[in-house]
Amino acid sequence: MIGFVGLIIVVVGLIHLYLWKRLVRDPLRKGRARRIGGVVAVALAFLAPATLVGVRSGHVKWLAWPGYLWIALMFYLLVTLAALEIPRLVASLWLRRREGSRAKTAVRLTGEEAGRPRVGSKNETADGSGAEVATIRRAGDPNSAENPTGTETLSSTAGPTGSASKAGAPSKAGAPSKAGAPSKAGAESKAGAESPTDVAGPADTESSTNVAGPADAERPTSADSLNEAGKPNGADGSLVEGDGQRGGVERRLVLARGVAIFAGLTAAGVTGYGVRTALGRPRVDRVVMPLAKLGRGMDGTRLAVVSDIHLGPLTGIGHTQRIVEVINSVDADIVCVVGDLVDGSVAELGDVAAPLAGIRSRRGAYFVTGNHEYYSGYREWVDEVGRLGVRPLRNERVELEGLDLAGVNDLGGAEVGDGPDFARALGDRDLSRPVVLMAHQPIAAREAAPYGVDLQVSGHTHGGQMAPFNLLVKLQQPVVSGFGEVDGVPVYVTNGAGFWGPPVRVGAPPQVTVIELRTK
Repeated sequence: MIGFVGLIIVVVGLIHLYLWKRLVRDPLRKGRARRIGGVVAVALAFLAPATLVGVRSGHVKWLAWPGYLWIALMFYLLVTLAALEIPRLVASLWLRRREGSRAKTAVRLTGEEAGRPRVGSKNETADGSGAEVATIRRAGDPNSAENPTGTETLSSTAGPTGSASKAGAPSKAGAPSKAGAPSKAGAESKAGAESPTDVAGPADTESSTNVAGPADAERPTSADSLNEAGKPNGADGSLVEGDGQRGGVERRLVLARGVAIFAGLTAAGVTGYGVRTALGRPRVDRVVMPLAKLGRGMDGTRLAVVSDIHLGPLTGIGHTQRIVEVINSVDADIVCVVGDLVDGSVAELGDVAAPLAGIRSRRGAYFVTGNHEYYSGYREWVDEVGRLGVRPLRNERVELEGLDLAGVNDLGGAEVGDGPDFARALGDRDLSRPVVLMAHQPIAAREAAPYGVDLQVSGHTHGGQMAPFNLLVKLQQPVVSGFGEVDGVPVYVTNGAGFWGPPVRVGAPPQVTVIELRTK
């Protein structure tokens, strides 16, 4: 038991860690909201195992509704997010490739722009060609010996002819400098001081600094659009590469939020639908089963098969009354209650079970134990069910005119010395008569097969109760819902009229099955 509880805690913890990552960490920025989400995730991680263990033991029944509803929601969040993993991965890879392509394109275009001559004030070369090369000094570079003042200046030098404008040439009156301060009229730039020159050609030894005019201040040059690493700058002075990174982060954040919102809405919608279905009136399914040995006198005999009513902490007397009303509405000849009637003691649920006394049938109502009876005081319930007019079949059979009806205890009863005895229930009988076996679990047919059973009716699986959980049930039981064949024995499995755990049914509505036996 301790190992089982430990396994539950580990599995539930891993599930909640995954949900926290996809629903809290990925879509939320660092801050208060993420911290609150983390606390909620931890609390819910404790709620799930506390519900499974505490409610079943009867200690914290008040946790049943919030705990089981969260377990259902958790299950469908997990299923939805898992289904979205591949689309999410594809979208993430596409965004990364797109960001990389845009960054490469931006760098290439900026490099081409940087190679073009600057349009603006120019220094005449010796041959009057007006060739110009724009250079830029970064403001506040403490490591630059050539720019000790920390101001940003723009220098224009001549080409390789060696001609340079004279040091001390006056700047234009009132023209603003690159640093944003206007120059005084007639002020001279001092060579080697406030605006040192940058030698462009090999023969150049000095050049004067041209201070950018108003047009230059409004229209940055290609050189201005580069940072020191050669990467493009944005219009606001920020790095284009940084903007791309931030844009990529924003797009990934939007993707994560979209996934979280879709998963949350889907899980909530499916869970809500499942609650409405589980708490609703069981539907009636009608099937026909031909039996080769069935006599003419029993042709058309109707069996009302119901299982897994699960009277418990989430059900009331209204739940029992609805099921009894449906059973009575089909006008059955024989009623077969095939286990898992209760989830609690007679003292707790005796009043809730009382409407079972109102079941009507022509040839009687019969009951066999399920695994949950052995968690709830099976001896008391066997007596109580008999008192309510539903006859328990305890590894025994009854003869009903031309039909034998047998019942065996559930396989789970073996742990407390009350297991099935197929030889006692099916041995030493007239093999010319057809026999219908009531056994809670479909897998019991493997032990019943040697006794020539014509039909077995079972429950236990709930039809999976919450799709796609039915895929896992298939690993444990040979038939999940409806007709199947196990080692040559025809087996019919009903979905059950109630629910266990979460009050949710998806893909397996509550059911009362009417099997009409026909002569072949």
